[in-house]
Amino acid sequence: MSVITPQLLTRFDVPGPRYTSYPTADRFVEAFAEPDYVQALQQRQSGMGGKQSPLSLYVHIPFCESLCYYCACNKIIAKHKERSAQYLNYLGKELALHTQHLGRGQPVSQLHLGGGTPTFMSDGELRQLMDLLGMHFAFAPGGEYSVEVDPRTVDDKRLAVLAELGFNRLSFGVQDFDPGVQKAIHRIQPADQVFKLVEASRRLGFESINMDLIYGLPLQTPESFERTLKQVNSLRPDRIALYAYAHLPERFKPQRRIHTEDLPSGAAKVAMLSRSLDALTDAGYVYIGMDHFALPDDALAVAKRQGRLHRNFQGYSTQADCDLIALGVSSIGRIGTTYSQNAKTMEEYCDLLDQGRFPVVRGLALSRDDLIRRSVIMALMCQGHLQFEAINLAWLINFKTLFADEISQLEDMQVQGLVQLSETGIQVTAMGWFFVRGVAMVFDRYVQADRNRSRFSKII
Repeated sequence: MSVITPQLLTRFDVPGPRYTSYPTADRFVEAFAEPDYVQALQQRQSGMGGKQSPLSLYVHIPFCESLCYYCACNKIIAKHKERSAQYLNYLGKELALHTQHLGRGQPVSQLHLGGGTPTFMSDGELRQLMDLLGMHFAFAPGGEYSVEVDPRTVDDKRLAVLAELGFNRLSFGVQDFDPGVQKAIHRIQPADQVFKLVEASRRLGFESINMDLIYGLPLQTPESFERTLKQVNSLRPDRIALYAYAHLPERFKPQRRIHTEDLPSGAAKVAMLSRSLDALTDAGYVYIGMDHFALPDDALAVAKRQGRLHRNFQGYSTQADCDLIALGVSSIGRIGTTYSQNAKTMEEYCDLLDQGRFPVVRGLALSRDDLIRRSVIMALMCQGHLQFEAINLAWLINFKTLFADEISQLEDMQVQGLVQLSETGIQVTAMGWFFVRGVAMVFDRYVQADRNRSRFSKII
């Protein structure tokens, strides 16, 4: 990995979207509301013609027992467990509204419980939630059924319950094993606790175990984070998500508890990333793209090799480009050529459901230009290449004419060794994969017109 110089990493240490969608969620508008969402559901139902294409489901569980200072997620700190019981009631109302428009038994090939902390819920509540989902949808055999796990909230018995409920993938929020860093971010979880949970997960037969790590946290140094990486590599999780911490205290109130003087310098962050790339690739992990690594035999790595990689609001996926129904407060979904987001506050979410209405408060109906650019960006983000002729035939355009300015911008990236341009297409190089967000940004009409990008995380 020595070809990736600190100078190159520093050059691309700029804000940019993560492209779990295009256009990105910051482009959603309040003019898109419940009637538009209902129309999208009806169009899906009427357009299927008897063939039910599988759905992806996302359920947002916002509750956490304690506050992690780095967190930028939509969450509710709750000491009283009865709040999740009330929430289940509202998820049931939201599910019933979907059934009114889609009917029961729509096939589902992907489910993800995110948060917040999904394992904030008791075993009984998780059973109730899965029963609710099973009443309305049909889970396909061999699908991806995952749940985010806070190691502080589970033990062997709880993991066994998750396996019994049908989950076959776990994602552990680790962030860092260093005790000093854990104290600084208000998330104490001893390494041996995580080690025991990973061992139990394998014993229980989970197909894939993911670990989330964050670099750039307070009190981290390149040396301390290298120790965390060694511990993680010894566990051999199937997947690793390596995120850069984005310190935006003006947007995310919990981050105001982090002392700016405790944050590592830009040079230290670049060193952490450089060492991480070396450590993970030397350990045999395949770089999937966009902060994600996987062992060569993991389904995600196989999908990348076979050109079957997809991307949705949960990140990279092996599942086909499914419509995504998002349930719960603040959750974001996609139906057809529309995106939608639920109310961000519990009060508004519950109030709309009490009125018998979908809690959708913003979204977007994609234009033809959006759809064309989405196909280009997702080809680059997922396959790492595109053929001009394929885009021309799919959209009846002349790629070189429509994207002449963008191709010109890519010429500089070609000099840097990040892409290869030819008469027939664009190829992201092996080194370019580590900067693929920067490559995709060239085709983002909104970002190119918007010089105020500070709301995004850094692309490195």
